[in-house]
Amino acid sequence: QRQLQESGPGLVKPSQTLSLTCTVSGASITWNNACWSWIRQPPGKGLEWMGAIAYSGSTYYSPSLKGRTSISRDTSKNQFALTLSSVTPEDTAVYYCARVNTDDWGQGTQVTVSS
Repeated sequence: QRQLQESGPGLVKPSQTLSLTCTVSGASITWNNACWSWIRQPPGKGLEWMGAIAYSGSTYYSPSLKGRTSISRDTSKNQFALTLSSVTPEDTAVYYCARVNTDDWGQGTQVTVSS
């Protein structure tokens, strides 16, 4: 059974960097053609795709967040990570990790940006 689990701080101060990790079980992040993404949902708004990392290590970012977003991976731990710099209260959201084009999603983690 494939599972994805987000982890990271629930509260981040403005101007700081948000870091989240997604731990994958039941699947390998290096599986051929697999692609792993970060998605968020601000309160009262729709889902926003933030970026992804492919099985090859190639990364893709939303143009609206490019420059603030970085996605990396640790293949030894079967994890991939998100960093979002210079956060503002507008970055408050539930953050999800997911395998692209599948129903494999994490349960989501609430991140609040507040002083």
